[in-house]
Amino acid sequence: MNYAETISYLYERLPMFSRIGAQAYKKDLHNTLELCETIGNPHRKFRSMHIAGTNGKGSVSHMLSSILMACGYKTGLYTSPHLRDFRERIRINGQMVTEDFVTRFTERMLPEIDRLEPSFFEITVAMAFEYFAEELVDVAVIETGLGGRLDSTNIITPELSVITNIGWDHMNILGDTLPKIAAEKAGIIKPGIPAVIGEYDPHTAPVFIEKAQQEEAPLIFAEDSWKAAGYRHENGQLVVDVYKAGTEEMLACTLDLSGIYQVKNLLTVLAAVDQLREAGWNLPSANVLTGLSNAGRRTGLRGRWELIRSNPRLIVDVAHNPPGMQLLREQISVTPHRQLHIVLGMVKDKDVDAVLALLPDGALYYFTRAGIPRAMPEDELAARAGLFGHNGNAYPHIDEALDAALARADKDDLILICGSVFLAGELDPDRYRDQI
Repeated sequence: MNYAETISYLYERLPMFSRIGAQAYKKDLHNTLELCETIGNPHRKFRSMHIAGTNGKGSVSHMLSSILMACGYKTGLYTSPHLRDFRERIRINGQMVTEDFVTRFTERMLPEIDRLEPSFFEITVAMAFEYFAEELVDVAVIETGLGGRLDSTNIITPELSVITNIGWDHMNILGDTLPKIAAEKAGIIKPGIPAVIGEYDPHTAPVFIEKAQQEEAPLIFAEDSWKAAGYRHENGQLVVDVYKAGTEEMLACTLDLSGIYQVKNLLTVLAAVDQLREAGWNLPSANVLTGLSNAGRRTGLRGRWELIRSNPRLIVDVAHNPPGMQLLREQISVTPHRQLHIVLGMVKDKDVDAVLALLPDGALYYFTRAGIPRAMPEDELAARAGLFGHNGNAYPHIDEALDAALARADKDDLILICGSVFLAGELDPDRYRDQI
C-alpha cells in the first residue's frame, strides 16, 4: 500500500469514533495491550505525561509539549482527533509522523487487525507508541481520547498525570453525573504518580481525593499553586499576569493561544511544571516562557480561538459542549465587533439543546454540517436552533455557509465558526487567509 491507500484502509476497515460514535468505543484495554505486546511494548521505552479532561486537555498537551521542546527534550505528542491530516495526531518536536512510518506500521499490523478487530483509536495509539519508541524520544505527552480509565492510552505509566476539568460531555459513555464522569477521568491516576487537577469543583474534588489516596499519589489542585492577577491582549497574543500562591512576585506569561479560556489552562500547565521540576526535570523559567509564547506555532495546534482572517475578523474554535460554549460566549463578550455571525455545525450525540441554549442572542446564524455520519443534518440543526430564537439559513457544506457569512459581513463584524471539531477540520484556512 502507498500512504493514500493506507489511510483509506484505516478509515474504512476500522471502527472510528469520530464517524460512527459510541459503537466504535471499546470498553477495555485488552486490544491495546495485545497490540503493544505484539510489537514489544513500546510504551515502556519512553517517559510520558498523561493528560485528560473534558475541555482544555488539547491546549494543555500542546503547551506542555512546547515547553519540553524549548527545554531541550526530544518530545513526542499524541492527540486526537485530527482536523485535516491524520498525521496531526502523532508528532515529534512539532513535526508530524512520516507517511512512510504510517504505511509500514499498518502493513505490519494487518494480521493483528484481522485477529483482534481493533478500533481505529486503538491502532493509532499503538502506532504512536511505536513511533515514539523507534525515534527514541526523551518524553511523550499523551492526551486521552475519551474518559481515562478505559481509554486506550491508559496502558502507560507516566511521570505525571493531569486532569484539566470535568464537564458535561459523552454522558452516554462516561456517566450521567459529574462525579461519575470524574471517576472515569480519575482512572489515569497511577500509584505514587503525582496528579495535577486543573479546576477545583466541590462536586468532583472528593472523587479525585479518594482516588489519589487509594493510589498513594500526590494530588495537586492547580489553583492552590498558581493564581492569575489579570490578562490583556498585545499584538494578537494573550499576556497573563500570574503569581505563585503565597508570594507576591508577578510573572507575565505571553501565549500565542489567545483565547481567554487559556488562562485556566496556563495555571494547570504551571502547576504541572512545578511537579516536573520537583521530580528532577530541567525546566528553566526562561525556556518555559519561550515554550508558552509559541506553543500553537511550534506544535501545530489549531482551532482554539484561531484567527483566520482579520477584515472582517474570522475566528474558528472547536468548542462543542456546554462548558466549552460557555467559555466561548465569555470570549465573544470581550471581543470588539459590530455584528456577530455564527457558522454552526454539531454532531447528533452531543447535548445539542444545552449548547444551543448558550449561544448568543442577536447573532446571524448559518447552519451547516461536517461530512461524517454523526453530523446533525443542517436543516434539523436550524429547526432546533429556531426553538431557542436563533434563526438563519441552512447550507450543506461549510464553504457555502462561510461564503454566505462573508458576503453579508461588514469589515467590523465578527464571524465565528464553532460547534464541532470536525466542522473546523473541513475548513480550508488558506482559502481565506489569502484575503487578509
